[in-house]
Amino acid sequence: MLNFSNKSEKIIEMGIAHSAYIHIPFCRRRCYYCDFPVSVVGDKARGSTSGTIEEYVEVLAQEIQTTPASTCSLSTIFFGGGTPSLLSAQQLNRILDTLAQQFGITTDAEISMEIDPGTFDLSQIKGYRDAGVNRVSLGVQAFQDELLGICGRSHQLNHIFTAVELLRQVEVPDWSLDLISGLPTQTLEQWQESLNAAIQLAPTHISCYDLTIEPVTAFGRQYSPGISPLPTDETTAQMYYLAQQLLTDAGYEHYEISNYALPTHQCRHNRVYWENRPFYGFGMGAASYVQGRRFTRPRTRREYYAWVRQFIEANGIWESPELSDVDILLETLMLGLRLAEGVSLSTLVQQFGEKTLEQIGTILQPYYQQGWVEVVERDGKAWDWHNAQKLPMTGRLRLSDPDGFLFSNQILADLFSRCT
Repeated sequence: MLNFSNKSEKIIEMGIAHSAYIHIPFCRRRCYYCDFPVSVVGDKARGSTSGTIEEYVEVLAQEIQTTPASTCSLSTIFFGGGTPSLLSAQQLNRILDTLAQQFGITTDAEISMEIDPGTFDLSQIKGYRDAGVNRVSLGVQAFQDELLGICGRSHQLNHIFTAVELLRQVEVPDWSLDLISGLPTQTLEQWQESLNAAIQLAPTHISCYDLTIEPVTAFGRQYSPGISPLPTDETTAQMYYLAQQLLTDAGYEHYEISNYALPTHQCRHNRVYWENRPFYGFGMGAASYVQGRRFTRPRTRREYYAWVRQFIEANGIWESPELSDVDILLETLMLGLRLAEGVSLSTLVQQFGEKTLEQIGTILQPYYQQGWVEVVERDGKAWDWHNAQKLPMTGRLRLSDPDGFLFSNQILADLFSRCT
């Protein structure tokens, strides 16, 4: 158990939220790997004609309008889902107008939107662009029709190339491709084919996620991790190494475990999460981190609508417990070690004390011996842990790339079990 007796009085600077996540839960169908809070509306539903989507936008606006505002404007906004591209441009604009009226939006704000191939046309994406969207995350997942079918995706390969062409026509400044490795029947050759196709399309950002089998999903009912037709652990490790090699060779910086970006094109909004900074969350199933507290909204529309009514009646006040010292430390490590630069040792000392840093060093020292954990001094030189009794008070603690990133779950699980 960690000892906080040596910590500074103020564990963490709570700060003010400058970012907002907006959850748009609607999907044409539920992908077989998905356990997100979504509402399936069918292949023909669109925001411009769906009363269900229109009702949700109205309730969402009510939640935003009821939330107490700070004096600082939003500098990042992220529309996730679900499939936000089922919204009409008018609905998206209404949500952004509501955010602007309640919080303000900076002139250089990053406004991101997840979209799916085959769910939008030129007029629609132009409307999003005109509303202020300047970053798009395109849910490609794979460049093989057979794998898209296995995943239950609603798009096909030809929709991907059409979507990219539309993004180019309206000159979206930043756009990302999402890919998934470790899919059922997926081979290393197919993964390489998808990576090369993504590189050829030249997005500013690429996200590569390893499939996680969640029990409540269709995949969870069909497959067991590590058992055919899922790739073996050895093959998925090779997929990770291959992505790191091909993408960095193509000029993408591996700035986070699952994310690669061209220089100056990292996702500013996602860095808010990884740096454990405050943010607002709005919509069904969305999570917030404000004033040192985290809370998550209900995951179904009926329960979410009831929650918003209660929220309005309570004048925007919602009680949730403050995070403990240990919670804050573990979240700081869990999130910060996902980043290539890792976490600041001087910040850890300032927030949690020298004794805590010594205990972290004791836990992580064996992983340093394996080459999975590194310490970089302020001048950029690697610090030699072999000849030291404890971690230094300055510099940065980070996971090595690619091995430390690949085995991050093992490292973090050890930290969690021994710190609590």
